[in-house]
Order: sequence, then structure tokens, then C-alpha cells
Amino acid sequence: MSKLTVVKIGGNVINDEFLLSKVLADFAALKEAKILIHGGGKRASALMRQMGMQPNLVEGRRITDAATLEVVTMVYAGLINKKIVADLQAIGNNAIGLSGADLNSIQSHKRIVKTIDYGFVGDIDVIESGNISKLLNADFTPVFCAITHDKQGQLLNTNADSIASRIAVGMSELYEVTLILCFEKDGVLSDTNDDTSVIPALTYPQFQDYKAAGIIYEGMIPKMDGAFYALQNGVPNVFVAGTTALAKNAIKGTQLI
Repeated sequence: MSKLTVVKIGGNVINDEFLLSKVLADFAALKEAKILIHGGGKRASALMRQMGMQPNLVEGRRITDAATLEVVTMVYAGLINKKIVADLQAIGNNAIGLSGADLNSIQSHKRIVKTIDYGFVGDIDVIESGNISKLLNADFTPVFCAITHDKQGQLLNTNADSIASRIAVGMSELYEVTLILCFEKDGVLSDTNDDTSVIPALTYPQFQDYKAAGIIYEGMIPKMDGAFYALQNGVPNVFVAGTTALAKNAIKGTQLI
């Protein structure tokens, strides 16, 4: 079975041009098939504030009304996605920028209201792994933003970590997949005030304990939820790692076990 590396990068990496260029160079240098997923929530929040809008997040998950959906679609699928694709093209990686609507790649439904109405937020139903595989077989590198669709013409804001984990699971039917959730820290920290306190390996019960203690919180919660979903659904190699992870033969960071 061929190898596939699925990498997700987040807002703090995207907003730092030096870190972003380094990560993209290391990503482009990967020899095996690869897929990149990116967020961009910090950029979207900054633009909303400039427009006089107030971002609304609950445990790192954005409440998305109709106006917010327009902003995040412009930022994620437009500005950030095309900039990343252009940067990859500049270093010889033939990338193609996509939302979940393109090639019907990621189909979602509007999140059902339980205790919180998240608005136009999508929970993923289907990954069209066959269509994505056609791009990989043609030697293209898919670059997905955090926008999906419901097959009825409605775009939906969808957590990028969740997209990465679901793509990793979907593609694991065809490839031996490694999922790397890459952010500005070197891994999951046992002490949020000490960047050297990286946890080398993490189990699901330990994650629950850290979350209950407030050590893992806000945006790290959906990241870890997605990572453990992938591990529990057939992805053999799952890491939460820093920006140097792709440059090393052995990935440094936190491995989920």
C-alpha cells in the first residue's frame, strides 16, 4: 500500500510568514503523496474586527451566522488558500486549491442544534476518497481549506482539524496514512507555560484528564478530538507536532497511542 502524508497547519503558522515558508518547503520536499489542509481562523477573526463584526467562539469552535460565513469563505477559500497554493507552486510543488465543494470532495450537514446553535457549521458525512485519489495519481497536491458543502448548494464552515482527521480516515482505505496536525508549539504540552514540556505519547484517557484539568483547552480541544478520531478509525500514525516535524526523518512531537 502506498504511503500518504496528511498535514494540517493552523492560524498561528499561517500568520507567520517565516514559519509558513519553512513548513511549506518541508512539506513540498516530502517524496510520498501528500495532502495539505489549512485553517485561518485568526486571519478571519482579525478581518471581522476590521469590518466591525465580533467573532464568537465556544471552546475554539466558531459560531457562524450568514455574515460570518461570507467572511470565512472569502478568507479560507480565497485569500489564504490561493496564497498557499501560489507559494507551493513557487517551490515546484504542483498544488491545487480546493474547498469541500470542489469535486464533491467533502460533504457535510449543518450541525444539529443541541445546547448551542453553531449556525452554518458543517459536520462531515462523506469524504470522496476516489476523487481525491485521482488528483494524487495525477501527481497533484490537494490543498483543502476549511469550507465544505451539503450537496444542496449550501457552503458550511468546518473545523480544519476535523477535515484533516476525516480525510486521513477516508484515504486510509487506499493508502498507509500518516496524519500530522502541525502548529506553532513542538507538541502537546503538560505545562502551557513551558514550551519544553512536550508529552511524547498521549492516550485518550490522558487527554480527557488534561482537558478536565484545563491543561488542554479552547482550540486544542477540537484538534485533539480530531486526532483521536483518526487514530480510533484506522489511521495508524497520528502526531500533533511543531513546525520542524516535516524536516526530520523521525517525526518529533506528540504521538497519539
